[in-house]
Amino acid sequence: MIVQLSKLKEGMKGIVVKVSGGRGAVKRLYDMGLVPGAKIRIVRNALFRGPVEIEVKGSRLVIGRGLASRVLVSVGGSTS
Repeated sequence: MIVQLSKLKEGMKGIVVKVSGGRGAVKRLYDMGLVPGAKIRIVRNALFRGPVEIEVKGSRLVIGRGLASRVLVSVGGSTS
């Protein structure tokens, strides 16, 4: 199943499949390591408000909900 990063719950893992948006937003997300194929884990996500804290490539990042909604993630398969 493919969902927006902003919709995932705490503890969920997934693999980035697509990053959408303008050139600046995509570059910013890529620079943070959110590239197709990257494995991510949701550390904290207060649904419907506030930023999303994730772990990607061994680092923790906090990104705004708007940017998080531009990242599509595959969940439900083997993501370990």
